[in-house]
Amino acid sequence: MQREFFAREWGMSEIIGKKDYKSQLSGLCCVEISGESCANCLTLMPLLKELVGKRDDVRLVHVEADFSTLELMEEWEVEKVPTILLMDDGEIFARCSGFQPEEILEIWLDAKIEERKSAKK
Repeated sequence: MQREFFAREWGMSEIIGKKDYKSQLSGLCCVEISGESCANCLTLMPLLKELVGKRDDVRLVHVEADFSTLELMEEWEVEKVPTILLMDDGEIFARCSGFQPEEILEIWLDAKIEERKSAKK
């Protein structure tokens, strides 16, 4: 299946679907939502993997936007791909839609995660 290849290609061990997503979204997670035929998604993934890989406080999770995850996309109010959701124990606290340059993405990721940590203190 295409999404298993996509996840293996980028070294991601976690691909989730509607049935099991809550159990896999514990702690801080950066959820990357993409479509298999989306050029921006394919460009964004290695950038995001590198940025999240530099951090030890957040996990990267991939969700393929397709028919099998339609209910999940509706629940999360995902209207286009790529979309990045920052979650804390399954609760969305930040989102970014569309392709973003690496510098902007890094600033956004750092700022939102630090805001969340400060709010929890």
